[in-house]
Amino acid sequence: MDRIKIALCQLHVTPDKEANLERAAKMVREAAAKGAHLAVLPEMFNTPISRRYMASNAEPVPGPVAAALSQLAKECGIVLVGGSFPEADGSKVYNTSLTFDKTGQQICHYRKMHLFDVNLPGGVVLRESDTVSAGSRLGLVDTELGRLGIGICYDLRFPELWLTMALRGAQIMAVPAAFNVITGTDHWHTVLKSRAMDCQTFFAVASPARDEQAPFIPYGHSLVADPWGNILAEAGEGEELVVAEIELKRIEEVRARLPLLQHRRNELYRLEWLAD
Repeated sequence: MDRIKIALCQLHVTPDKEANLERAAKMVREAAAKGAHLAVLPEMFNTPISRRYMASNAEPVPGPVAAALSQLAKECGIVLVGGSFPEADGSKVYNTSLTFDKTGQQICHYRKMHLFDVNLPGGVVLRESDTVSAGSRLGLVDTELGRLGIGICYDLRFPELWLTMALRGAQIMAVPAAFNVITGTDHWHTVLKSRAMDCQTFFAVASPARDEQAPFIPYGHSLVADPWGNILAEAGEGEELVVAEIELKRIEEVRARLPLLQHRRNELYRLEWLAD
């Protein structure tokens, strides 16, 4: 399939876990009604981003969230990147994204690799590692739409991860991401456009809607960027469904004009994935 409609579900997330699931389902159904082939939910789509809520809402895989997402993908006949949610595994909690094909089969289980431990302007200190453990596996998955590369939020800051997946054939990078309003204002567009240009692939990045009353205030502005770094569609700050149509042949067009991956000096330097 060359022409693909991608839907980004920029949800308003509340402390009510069940209401968040219902809101997500409504938006994915709307995406399917608009002809979307791929839908992406935001990071922590079912719980506010805070130590308190993430710890209390953590659940195993398989579990209720996984089952609900599977059923939703099957009902809508859509490839679904199910945002992320807190996954409980023994004594650990992971920031996890599950991907399902249009039959509802789980085809990817990705755990966020890079954790957001930072000191931001204004004395804002955030330590994701106080709640979450880091994953160690690539989120590469083949679908009927093409090969997807999955990552979560802060993973976007590390170009090597995305280049590794691009060099392994990823065509669409699907990324649940909740930059906060501080880093989002300064870096969101620059980072996402840069990753798209580095990898010469499509990036489909879904954020939660902005909520000024939340313990962690997301930036919003979910967007789809093409391999040239053009923004094809972008949400505002509030709850919104964004749909963009892409053509995979655009990847080869851009790489023919500017053959970055061919010009890499592998005899001098290379990317090597060490965790296989």
